[in-house]
This record gives sequence, structure tokens and C-alpha cells, in this order.
Amino acid sequence: MADNNKKQEYCVASDLIDFINTSPTAFHAVEEAKRRLRNAGYEQISERQDWELEAGKRYFFTRNHSTILAFAIGKKYVAGNGFYIIGAHTDSPCLKLKPVSKVMKGGFLEVGVQTYGGGLWHTWFDRDLTVAGRVIVKEEKDGSVSYSHRLVRIEEPIMRVPTIAIHLDRTVNTDGFKVNTQSQLLPVLATSIKAELNKAVGPVKSKEVQTDGKKSDKGAISSKHHSLLLEMIANQIGCNVDDICDFELQACDTQPSVIAGAAKEFIFSGRLDNLCSSFCSLKALIDATSSESELEDESGVRMVALFDHEEVGSDSAQGAGSPVMLDALSRITSAFNPDSKLLPKAIQRSYLVSADMAHALHPNYMDKHEENHQPKLHGGLVIKHNANQRYATNAVTSFLFREIATKHNLPTQDFAVRNDMGCGSTIGPILASGVGIRTVDVGAPQLSMHSIREMCAVDDVKYSYEHFKAFFEEFSHLDAKITVDI
Repeated sequence: MADNNKKQEYCVASDLIDFINTSPTAFHAVEEAKRRLRNAGYEQISERQDWELEAGKRYFFTRNHSTILAFAIGKKYVAGNGFYIIGAHTDSPCLKLKPVSKVMKGGFLEVGVQTYGGGLWHTWFDRDLTVAGRVIVKEEKDGSVSYSHRLVRIEEPIMRVPTIAIHLDRTVNTDGFKVNTQSQLLPVLATSIKAELNKAVGPVKSKEVQTDGKKSDKGAISSKHHSLLLEMIANQIGCNVDDICDFELQACDTQPSVIAGAAKEFIFSGRLDNLCSSFCSLKALIDATSSESELEDESGVRMVALFDHEEVGSDSAQGAGSPVMLDALSRITSAFNPDSKLLPKAIQRSYLVSADMAHALHPNYMDKHEENHQPKLHGGLVIKHNANQRYATNAVTSFLFREIATKHNLPTQDFAVRNDMGCGSTIGPILASGVGIRTVDVGAPQLSMHSIREMCAVDDVKYSYEHFKAFFEEFSHLDAKITVDI
């Protein structure tokens, strides 16, 4: 039995590693989620069109290609019944290229970047970096012009943010490594001399074209970004530099995620916060709806919502602070019955698991946790509490989530931040207050949060997946047994 459990741990962890290695950006994470959902029989729908939904069927839609919502409708669902949701986020702290990224200093080509989120920026120094993201490309066919969204990822290391030698900064080990993010956090792309010698020629070369009788310099984007970088992007997606209209790119670490540690118990990876939660919730939904029989006795809607922009406050058209969640609940409900009175009833019957990674106890910083709230690696999902509503957990929502764990012999832990420290937050309070849905905040414990390389435990990934899957399969029956507002 122990061997089987170990194999399952590594199976889920290996699948997580595949997911993260395929997802250098939020756009790529959504693309990978789409692929997995389609393979599982989910149908893509569009927010721009009317929805014709059926009980027992499975659907998903995307917004901005960086947020994705997937849901499976129980065969016994009727309008006004509840939604059982796990919410997570697709974004992570990173360096995003500026609208004008071309920087030249001291004979070097550098790339201007913006800091996104609250990253540990010193960890980005001396790493082998590349770029990934999305590109808006112009396409001409049969005399007509259209514009498409393309994902791009340059696999090889092309950039680096070098540290300065200790000989030139003698106090760094005593005073600390202090980063000026404007002047010192620019990746080096090339030297000016080599860039000049290696100018690309041929199909990616910029040119002037005629549009509607007017002369237009379509090489204008080259005035904003280094030609060398543009040529690499164009070659990667198979277009001319002229056809690149705009892009959203970010710097990415090229070191892949791995199962590691002397006992092979850890995952070393970038973006565990929060692709780990995104993966575990997505896999749980797919496996809990893999056949029609899984939805035979389900009276509610099982849903996963993976949002962009959590790391910067969720205030965007595709963030958890947008109407996207409420829009989805409203449209699903009204697809079965147009009575507007049914949506508030459905919301009060619904439940959200806000899944975001938790702070594991650090052996070298024991004083950062109080004695009674020290989440451990291998200890299972952490239920997060905060009296000031930085987390949305309350006694009812924590009990329901913990009860599922008890039934399946899954460990759980509790966390509350020290009174003399600030507390982070999640999408939980945003959705709880914006939608009015009961919410519990949970997360797998991890170390090195917001570093370019984070770490968590292999078996906590398995615990998270199993807990989420059990939630989908059993919540509607459990919720019927608890009475509060009667």
C-alpha cells in the first residue's frame, strides 16, 4: 500500500511539473488548461455569444486568454441550485517588458522591464533568462487583413541580470543586497558590437509597405524594441518583423521544474504560487467529471476559476475583482430559467474554495510563525484565518472543508499570521465580498514564496489534488446537512 501511495504522489507531482514547464506565463497556463479540458471532453464556449447549456455537460471559456473558467453541470441541476467552485490564479511575480524596452548603455543592449507583483527581485540576478508571452500579429490573405493572438516562447537562455562583483561592492554581505529596480534590474541581451555583426537578413527584415494609398513605416516597432529581440520572436512564430503589431512579454527562468531533494520529497520550481493550486484544482475537476456517471447524482455545478492579475490586486477586466465570476453564475442560471430571482438563491447555496499557496514554517526563521500556527511541509492543505478578513474563512466554511478531509483521512493545518506582522491576501475576500459567496481560504504550504525558484512537498501536491477532488464529488451532499441561516 505504501508503494502505491508513493507512486501516486509522484504521478500527480510529475503531472504538475509538466503543467508548470509548459506554462511560463499566464497565457501559456490557460492554453495548457484548454488543451487538458478539450481532451477531457469539455466544450469551449464564448462570452460573446449566447450560451445553450445542458445538464450533464461540461464547458469552459476564457477571458483575455489569461483567465479561464471551466464547469460541469450536474444531471440533477435546476436553476437556483448551488455552484461548487475552486478559485486560483494564473499569474506570478515577474519582470514584464516595457512598452519601449530598447535600452543601450555602456556598449550593451539591455531590455527595459517593469516589476510585476511583489517579487523577491534579488533572486532574478544571475539566472539564465528568456522571454515568453503573446504577440499580436497581422495576417494578410486574399487581399484582406486580420490580426491574431499568438503565443511565443524562446526556449534558449538569451538574457541575464548580472550581479556586480563583491570587489566593487564590499559591503554587500554586511549591509545586504539592495536592488534599485529601475537602474539595476535590466537584463543584458547582447553587446552592441556583436548585435551589429549578427544583424539578421532575409524574411524577417523590416520594410515599408503601402496601405490604403498611404506610405506606412511598418518597422516602427523596431524603434521601441531591439531588432535582435524582434527577429528572434518573428523567427519563433514564423512571421516577418513587420507583421508584429504589439506584444506582452515577460522574462522567464529557463531552468525547468524538477522533483528534487535527497529523499526526492520536494518540488523545486518557479511559479508554484499559484500554478500548483491552478493545476490541482483543474486536475481535480477533470477527474471528478471524467464520465457522465460522475454527474449522475450531482444537483449543482462544479467549477474551477483561474484568474489573472491576483498578484497586483485583481482589479482588471479578467481579474477576480471583475464581474467575470458573477457573469458566469448569472448566465449559467439564466440558461436554464430566465427568472432573475433565482441567481441570489443560487449564490447563497454556493461555496468557494480560494486556493492559494501558504507559508510553510521556515527552519531558519522560526520566529516568523507563532507556535500554534506553524504549517509544515507534508502536513496537507493549510486553512487560512484572519480576523481582519484578509482571508475569507469563517467557522462554517472551515468546518465544511475540514469535514471532507476527515472523511478521506487527509491532513489539514491551520494558519493565522502573527499579530505583529502584516498579512497577505487572496482572491477569497474579493469574491466573497463582490459575489456574496461563502468562502474558505486554503493553500499548500511552500517555501521561497515569490522567489524565481520556489519549493513545496511532493505529497502536499497529492493531498491538494485529493482534497479538491473529494470536494467536488461530495460537497452538495455534505452542505445539505448543515443549517445556519434558518
